[in-house]
Formats: sequence, C-alpha cells, structure tokens
Amino acid sequence: MLRVGSVVLGVSDVSRAATFWREALGYVPREEAEDDWVVLVPAEGTGTQLALGLSETPLEEHPRIHLDLYAGDAADQAAEVERLLSLGARHVDWDRYPEDPDFVVLADTEGNRFCVIDTGRP
Repeated sequence: MLRVGSVVLGVSDVSRAATFWREALGYVPREEAEDDWVVLVPAEGTGTQLALGLSETPLEEHPRIHLDLYAGDAADQAAEVERLLSLGARHVDWDRYPEDPDFVVLADTEGNRFCVIDTGRP
C-alpha cells in the first residue's frame, strides 16, 4: 500500500522558503539543506514531510495543488493568519471565494498558495 511521504513545493529561493516553512509549521530539516533541495519534517513526532526544491517554473494563478493548514476555530484561524503574515506570507486576492468562506488564501515567500482553514465550522 502506498502512502504520501512528502509534499514537494517548487521555490526560487530554497533557504528563504525553508525559513518560512520551518517557522510556519515548527518543522526542522531532515538533513543538511542543499542550495537546491531540502526536506523538512515535524520537529516532534511523525507527519507529512515538506520538501522544497529549486524551480524556475512560473507560478500558476490557480494552482492545481496546494496545502490546507487546519486551524481549530475562527479565532485560531485569525491568529494563525496574522502569525503567517508576520513571517512573510501575503494575502492573495482570490477570485474564487464562496460566500462566507471557511478558508483564507495566502501565499508563502515564494508565491506558493496555501489555505488556512477554520475547522471549527459545521
């Protein structure tokens, strides 16, 4: 049986992206980072790895794949969004928000989009 081992993001600056995602998720490098590749893992316990690889591919306005980061409720979501913004994330002017969304679309320091989800909603 297969399982997801790593989610891989293309980035233009591996070091900058690694710094953002280490702070955002509390992850650490699995081994010493290279100029073009690093794998981040949860600092405590097991979980999905996040690999960052050097890429020259242009960003997609509506990427086919992205990360969903779960927050416990609306207050937790708002606090996490502010924390991530302070780390260098930015708001994305997302044209596909539904009415009363339970998610906020952000981009990391490399422009990769991800969502912060309020999981406390029914």
